[in-house]
Amino acid sequence: MTSEALLQNDPAPLVACTISRDVQNFDLLIEDMETELGEAWGDLSFEDARQFFRQPESGGLKFVAIALDQEDESLLAMIADLIKSAKVQGIKVILIADEVSPMALHQLLQLGAEDFIPYPLPEQALHEAIERLNAPRKVPAVDFIDTASPAPSKHGGANGIVLPVHSIAGGTGATTIAVNLAWELATIEKKGPQPRVLLIDLNLQFGSVSTYLDLPRREAVYELLSSTESMDDDVFKGALMNFNDKLSVLTAPTEVLPLDFIEPVDVERLLDKARAHFDYVIVDMPTTLVAWTETVLNAAEFYFAPIELDLRSAQNILRLRNALRAEELPFEKMRFLLNRAPKGMDLSAKARIKRMAENLEIAIEVQFPDGGRPVREACDQGMPLGLEATKNPLRKEIQKLAASLHARQTEQLEAAQ
Repeated sequence: MTSEALLQNDPAPLVACTISRDVQNFDLLIEDMETELGEAWGDLSFEDARQFFRQPESGGLKFVAIALDQEDESLLAMIADLIKSAKVQGIKVILIADEVSPMALHQLLQLGAEDFIPYPLPEQALHEAIERLNAPRKVPAVDFIDTASPAPSKHGGANGIVLPVHSIAGGTGATTIAVNLAWELATIEKKGPQPRVLLIDLNLQFGSVSTYLDLPRREAVYELLSSTESMDDDVFKGALMNFNDKLSVLTAPTEVLPLDFIEPVDVERLLDKARAHFDYVIVDMPTTLVAWTETVLNAAEFYFAPIELDLRSAQNILRLRNALRAEELPFEKMRFLLNRAPKGMDLSAKARIKRMAENLEIAIEVQFPDGGRPVREACDQGMPLGLEATKNPLRKEIQKLAASLHARQTEQLEAAQ
């Protein structure tokens, strides 16, 4: 249906319209709109849309799909006005974006757009977005482990503990440790209810938790992180994924985002919400120090830092220690995990480990052996070692760490009761 017909008050009942510089640039959108709505939709240019929203009959629309690409970023002010006009009329807004910068999308979503779909449109994406508009608070139970009740469980509940994992140098296995530690905590109890565990991937650029657990990345994560001030329980849980009905996961966003896309207050809100619903919150951190690293460090029970027995790890530990002490931050929360540690019979390596710890004034209490090829294969298969390689030596040591953490937490809770 043409924009001229739409502006001339065509008697056919319209429930939606597309708004774009040229809808022919979004042929897949045209096909999907026809599939979903038949003839009950129209298309408007940006200029025509401004005129249309001044007409009272525009309020009869259920939603508009605003489609834009890189060339339209110079028109953000006009598009922002269209979103505001739609909201005044009670019309919901879906953004269709083709290679638009994350900051531009963030700005438009902040103005009140309900949903965002990348272009080319993934299969069924528009259909699912329309369903979400019709039932905005209905979240499929399969997508998350139900944690609606904030009442504390015997494991901690409404006051869960935060356990970040932050690689001191590239390739030290932080994500592998985070994923497997989360899984071991989620399956730690042999009898009775398991602890509620959430694994958060805060590596906004190249996070791979979703890869290691074979989970899809969802646009709901972007929406959550872009507007934490409006986050409620439904929005929070709707962004989570469920792994094997035991572990909840907040993956990294679908797109590569700048690490300053979120601010300390956003991370604080996210961790507060997570602690209110989970007993353990494992956070896979980016290697880079950012403004909100301090927020995570202050919230953490322990701050795990995987290292290797090499010079780069030693130098980075020294630099990190100096940086934290200069800012009067709690360096004592750091727990250094020596990954790919030498075998027990290597006496010269043991001497090097002791000398490294003494020179850096740190304790290296946990040593993980090299799990070898089975670890890489488990990661590629999207499975924790506890399911894919139960007898792997690395899995056994991570299991011991999880048991130690859980025993400590259980003792503290029992002492407090």
